Amino acid sequence: MLTAVMTEVLADPLRPTGPIGVFDSGVGGLSVWRELVRQLPHESTLYVADQAHVPYGTRSLAEVRDYAKGIARFLRARGAKIIVIACNTASGAALRTLREAFPEIPFVGMEPAVKPAAERTRSGVIAVIATPATFQGELFHSLVERFATNVRLETQICPGLVEQVERGEWDAPETEARLRECLTPLLHAGADQLVLGCTHYPFLAEAIARIAGPEIALVDPAPAVARQTARVLEQLGLTAPASATARHLFYTTGTPETLRILARRLVAFEGPVLQATWQGNDLSENNV
Repeated sequence: MLTAVMTEVLADPLRPTGPIGVFDSGVGGLSVWRELVRQLPHESTLYVADQAHVPYGTRSLAEVRDYAKGIARFLRARGAKIIVIACNTASGAALRTLREAFPEIPFVGMEPAVKPAAERTRSGVIAVIATPATFQGELFHSLVERFATNVRLETQICPGLVEQVERGEWDAPETEARLRECLTPLLHAGADQLVLGCTHYPFLAEAIARIAGPEIALVDPAPAVARQTARVLEQLGLTAPASATARHLFYTTGTPETLRILARRLVAFEGPVLQATWQGNDLSENNV
């Protein structure tokens, strides 16, 4: 059976001086943005935090695909030369859809780092913490089939952690209580590799390490995503010149002041934060 795919028509050519587009349902993607900026210091970025719809992990795959397409149109219209989906849920739900709908622009997605965890384990037990939508997606099941057949895989949904990060409460007693509830079964199972399957979770790394102790290694895919982004840009001749001055601009579909405060605390971002508003399935910019 053939499925018709609507292809977006966006005529502007990709330019090396264009920004890297990055998006997530909220501030979690800043863990990826931070690594992109560290590894690619001459690249400009546009970051969209869809805080009107956070968290994506409890939404339907169809909803997430619609949000992702709207954000991709928004970023492409502002000159993005590549789009990084800094969200495991959106990557699993929408990466294929976005590549089909926007064939002229490259996309880089997130995937739980099952492969490196399976390669590094000494106990033979690895654990993944993620959202329900990530575990339900085809991408996760494909990773398990390809890379985790010779290890024991433990998975755990951790309700409320994304919301705690979005509220800036990563060191709050409630956050630690939720983490203990989430991690205890994995530690008892003997896991020595913990895959952070949501981009919000690296901001809880210190709290996780306090609870899990030194015997378990945290596996964050953000550095690998930044390296892949650099490879794609180089392959396509889209790397910014070394003389370029990087500029960074953030948008939120929530409250700009909220994102401004969280971005300052999480990644020391001091740049502009603007409002974007959903109108149906499209985003529009509101500078007021």
